[in-house]
Amino acid sequence: MKIKILIRPLTGPLPLVLLALLCHGCKPKNSSYDSYPVQRGEIRSQVLSNGTVQPENKLDIKPPINGRADSVLVQIGDAVKKGQVLAWMSSTDRAVLLDAARTKGADELAHWEDYYKPAALIAPLDGTIISKNLNPGQVVTSSDVVFSMSDHLIVAAIVDETDLAKIKLLQRVELAVDAYPDVQFTGAVERIAFNAAIVNSVTTYEVDVLPDKVPDFIRSGMTAVAKFLVAEKKDALFVPAATIRQYKSKSFVLVQDPDHDGQAVSRQIEVGISDGKKTEILSGLKEGDTVLMPKFQLSGAGSASKGNPLVPTVKRNPNPPSTTPR
Repeated sequence: MKIKILIRPLTGPLPLVLLALLCHGCKPKNSSYDSYPVQRGEIRSQVLSNGTVQPENKLDIKPPINGRADSVLVQIGDAVKKGQVLAWMSSTDRAVLLDAARTKGADELAHWEDYYKPAALIAPLDGTIISKNLNPGQVVTSSDVVFSMSDHLIVAAIVDETDLAKIKLLQRVELAVDAYPDVQFTGAVERIAFNAAIVNSVTTYEVDVLPDKVPDFIRSGMTAVAKFLVAEKKDALFVPAATIRQYKSKSFVLVQDPDHDGQAVSRQIEVGISDGKKTEILSGLKEGDTVLMPKFQLSGAGSASKGNPLVPTVKRNPNPPSTTPR
């Protein structure tokens, strides 16, 4: 025997939350509404993004000749200038000649060291040494990468395409890295990628942020958080964003009407910027007003008998018919 349960869908112009928001003649009770005062304060609208610290321009340095490293003059993290000597190299021929002279004594070695000069490995630009693969006495070829250097570090942030319209060149950005979350530093948008990348089926764009000053603890490869400042107001009138509802492109809040026995009535407002938690009020409310937000409870232990009047309830038959084939 088959049992069919027909549940008739609700029809109406407004969802549950909006229906409560736009209701008139509802008298607030402490148990059914939360109240929030209209306040003044700072609101900062920001776009949050994750990124990675990396060199803006990375350069691999290879020795000019095949041979052996006589001395290495820099270490990882050293700041160097263009033209600075990073290492002295002996060509293969010079290395063989010096080894032979060394067996004949210090004077013979000094003579050939002065006569046959080593080759200098120099820095091609100003920057920082970020990797070193060369030690004194090491034999290398002209195809080996012995140093890597960068001109300066940037934060390559990944921005969702839905937020890209809010990002502009030279826009101010607050930065922090996961390793030092309590230390913030600032920067500005230097470059916005023209080519998109698909990350987890989401279209994103890389936005390069150039720090105003790179802290000493920042290292290439660190995970960073970037906050792009979209708008800011110091003395804005605001309410919690959760108290505002939209209907037909208009914004509404619930307020308590003192002229009608404290009933909850809807009031149309005009909103400005928002940080996701606080929303600016441009008109419709004044400082000191109170907005209301209905409390909605899910049925569960102790409240199952109340239920939701707008959701159909199907009662279970305590003695369901047997479904065993006969």
